[in-house]
Amino acid sequence: MIRFQQNARPRTDTPSHRFAVGQTVRMKSRIGMLQKPVELFEIKSRLPVKDGSPQYRIRSEQETYERVTTEDNLEVADDPVAANNPVVSNNPAA
Repeated sequence: MIRFQQNARPRTDTPSHRFAVGQTVRMKSRIGMLQKPVELFEIKSRLPVKDGSPQYRIRSEQETYERVTTEDNLEVADDPVAANNPVVSNNPAA
């Protein structure tokens, strides 16, 4: 017989997803890899957590297939202009 604990708290050890379906993201740059143009992806669906990191199904307009990646490989790309120019100077004289 299975008994359920009354007033049980929900589990908090599973990380929650940071990105929403439909949100635009980009892959984080990797040190030592060739610099290529920033590619934007749309979150198509949320997938279960793998090795402590939430997973997502993502798709780029330039590709005919979808990818699966973990959240630690993604970053927000709210501003497509900034996403296309990843090196931004904070010095107005530069």
